Amino acid sequence: MIISHKHKYLFVAIPHTGSTAISRELCENYAGVPILRKHADYHEFLEIANAEEKTYFVFAGIRNPLDEAVSLYFKYKTTHRETYTNPKRLKKNGGHVTDVHLRKFNFIKNTNADFPTYFKKFYTLPYNNLISLSRKEFGFVIRFENLQDDFSQVLRLLRIEQKRPLPVVNKTTERRRDFLSYYTPEIYEQARRVFGPFMREWEYDFPPEWGDNAIPWSSQIQFYVLDPCKRFHWRHLKWGSSFYARAFRRLWDGSS
Repeated sequence: MIISHKHKYLFVAIPHTGSTAISRELCENYAGVPILRKHADYHEFLEIANAEEKTYFVFAGIRNPLDEAVSLYFKYKTTHRETYTNPKRLKKNGGHVTDVHLRKFNFIKNTNADFPTYFKKFYTLPYNNLISLSRKEFGFVIRFENLQDDFSQVLRLLRIEQKRPLPVVNKTTERRRDFLSYYTPEIYEQARRVFGPFMREWEYDFPPEWGDNAIPWSSQIQFYVLDPCKRFHWRHLKWGSSFYARAFRRLWDGSS
């Protein structure tokens, strides 16, 4: 999370949406400073903010979940920046890597699973993420698919002169450019079930060549039933170590 008292903005860093590049650029060129932790949510900010800070312009990022799933697969497959092999990154040692992350990493490492095999095993529940916690609070949402232009639009809204194009950082390696090429017909239906409700909420479309892209009603029901549970998990249990925290973490990570 990045704040600027000079320009009166707050950037909420949603994972896998270009947040590393945006955070770094805000700090280097637009009077931003880190606050709380990298992926803190807006409600955590409200607990410490004063009256004026609560009026700051708030923005965040989003990414097509079809693309994010492929990116995450390759982060596991390539041991991205030693994230899953460095003991310091483990949650028990103060890092962010959970047992669920390690299970996915080890599955790909030990079986050399391709993307469809990985997807079928780990993507079973309707997808959702942190952006849903504070959707109504965001003055602007930067779409990863339109990262450069949307970042420029945020600066214009803040009446800040842009100094340079947004640099690319933390890029996932060893993946082809077109993320849709990793989806095979055998997982189309599962992808519609898992991602459909979220994509409808955020106006993303499935490729027309996939055929009938109607979202199953059962997925919609699951999405809305699980949403309050996941909100509770992120707001109250995400960083805990209790039995309930671990149970909710499994519930969340099982669909993302």
